[in-house]
Amino acid sequence: MSYETKKIRNVVLLGHSGCGKTTFSETMLFEAGAIARRGRVEDGNTVSDYTNIEKTRGNSIFTSLMNANWRDCKINIVDTPGLDDFAGEVVSALSVTDTAVVIVNGANGVEVGTELLWETIGDYQTPALFVINQLDHSKASYENTLEQMRERFGPNVIPFQYPLNQGGDFNTIVDALRMTMYVFGPDGGKPEKVAIPDSEIGRAQEMHNALVEAAAENDEGLMEQFFEAGSLTEEELAKGLTIALAKQEIFPVFCCSAINNMGSGRIMGFINDIAPSPADRENKALVGGEVLKPDPNDATTLFIYKTISEPKVGNVSYFKVFSGSLKTGDELENAQNRNSERFNQIFVANGKERTLVNELKAGDLGVTVKLKHSHTNNTLFSGSKEKVIRPIRFPAPKIRMAVSTPSKSDIEKMTKALHILQEEDPTIQLEHSRELKQMILHGQGQLHLDIAKYRLEKVYGINLVFEDPRIPYRETITKPADAHYRHKKQSGGSGQFGEVHMRIEPYFEGMPEPEGLTVRSSEIEDLPWGGKFAYYWCIVGGSIDTKFTQAIRKGIMLRMQEGPLTGSPCIDIRVSIYDGKMHPVDSNDMAFQTAGSIAFKQGFELAGSQILEPIYRLEVLCDSEVMGEVMSDLQTRRAIIMGMDTEGHYQKIKAKVPLAELHKYSSSLRSLTQGKAKFSQEFEEYSLVPGDVQQRLMNQYKGEDDS
Repeated sequence: MSYETKKIRNVVLLGHSGCGKTTFSETMLFEAGAIARRGRVEDGNTVSDYTNIEKTRGNSIFTSLMNANWRDCKINIVDTPGLDDFAGEVVSALSVTDTAVVIVNGANGVEVGTELLWETIGDYQTPALFVINQLDHSKASYENTLEQMRERFGPNVIPFQYPLNQGGDFNTIVDALRMTMYVFGPDGGKPEKVAIPDSEIGRAQEMHNALVEAAAENDEGLMEQFFEAGSLTEEELAKGLTIALAKQEIFPVFCCSAINNMGSGRIMGFINDIAPSPADRENKALVGGEVLKPDPNDATTLFIYKTISEPKVGNVSYFKVFSGSLKTGDELENAQNRNSERFNQIFVANGKERTLVNELKAGDLGVTVKLKHSHTNNTLFSGSKEKVIRPIRFPAPKIRMAVSTPSKSDIEKMTKALHILQEEDPTIQLEHSRELKQMILHGQGQLHLDIAKYRLEKVYGINLVFEDPRIPYRETITKPADAHYRHKKQSGGSGQFGEVHMRIEPYFEGMPEPEGLTVRSSEIEDLPWGGKFAYYWCIVGGSIDTKFTQAIRKGIMLRMQEGPLTGSPCIDIRVSIYDGKMHPVDSNDMAFQTAGSIAFKQGFELAGSQILEPIYRLEVLCDSEVMGEVMSDLQTRRAIIMGMDTEGHYQKIKAKVPLAELHKYSSSLRSLTQGKAKFSQEFEEYSLVPGDVQQRLMNQYKGEDDS
């Protein structure tokens, strides 16, 4: 059965790890009759979290797509991981859903993961509602949690419900929207609806009036009706709340105990009645500035938001139909690579279970298999007019590890498998670093890379080894020096002869011309590894023929690619060739290349040579209670604290930290703060390393060289 666009609801479950998203999704499916019995995360039998690694760890790692029929609507449910390591799964889910259901742990209150998610929800301008879960916990506090939510997310956080009791005896919810009270039995499920007691009617009525005012503010007709009648009918109230929710002018708050199946049915009803359909959201932005309306009668356009590779199946593609309708057998063109793809099978999903359907209309989420040329972030379309949906902006990497395999025969197999993982998860980035002579895997955190390692070992049978990544140091000089070298070689017949005199100086923008030299030609270039190289030809009188200038330059550049101190590239240097000698027979390009290279090395060692290290700008967002520990830890990492600020409820620490000191920082920060912090990092500059560090690096390089 295919659903009309107005009858589709796409919701994404978001929240800090451990808030109960997967349990809540299980309860939603059970209440809708999509499953006969509820599974438990502890038992590893939930519809979501169905992979072996998720069952083993007991938490979500990948997004799971599910669906349920509720009254006359189809509700697509996307469950997401709560750990920041898997932020890519969250942004891909937000790119195709229309309502965010933010689960908050009633015992822990608003946690850092929830605040991070709120920023992302804002980026996507997604309508959102809150569910305060685990109100059955002995330490649950609805009032404190609601106060924190309003403090951190603004005054538009409006309670629609509150618990009459909470803690171990939780079983009663007062609903201010419908002005009724729900009393649940010991096993939860369908509650008994009873009148709100006199002791609570004042509080409930005050909340109800706030909802009516919020609904009326978004429609002139409703506002007039409200002023005339002093209230709104149930239909008018629903209309106004739908508009307000779609515009992100209200963020409703509901109550539940997902583990005891109390409250989820009412939330499902609200999603069915009030949450926006794809047709109620703003039209999807296209590359080029146009927008795409979710019209089922238009040409078909769909977007792949997730790709996984399954043994014996191959590529499994999760997509949203943004316009038109997709039917079995349809052939669409990939806007990114111009390849055609035929959709021989279309599925709707409930976790790992997939059900064949013949058609999906605009706004719906679906699954297909065995697309040959299409991956995450690809748009596929029909018709003559190309439409390209704006790609998902995935978060930048926060951690890197060098990867290798003990078996040289597995290197090609490993590289291929890592590319497959990268296609599935664009937050994984693979870099073949010639400079570091390592294959570098970039990710969101240590757990993120550990999961990639696990999958390569279990799925592809590759023994992957993680190693500390080398640091891309640079070398430079701090003072001028003159050097010369004569290369003379005689081995019977014609020999080799070339003598080069050069001045080597630190380069900086706007520096004066070389003192006492006559510049015949100059060339300043941006080096591939960063920094500048200035090459001046100052030969007067023809002591070296100009035909050898490029040979000398080549010799210098070869030496700059692997500097004398640590083998790292050299930057920001000016070399002026001002004298030398040549032989009418024995001088050739090779002789002058060698002379230039060795003269540069000797001059470099005389010119106050220094090692530079990459410095990153680091921003840490943390609770004030752990700020001292974070600061102390940064000081052990040679950090320079640039300032401190507040951002919402959190403290922001700004620092400059050497990349060498940031290895595994994500794991350390999580351990140090019990997950109550996040960080971002960005390359800032190269800076001189301290003397003791330079000596250690040089000794280490000499040891490697000797070996």
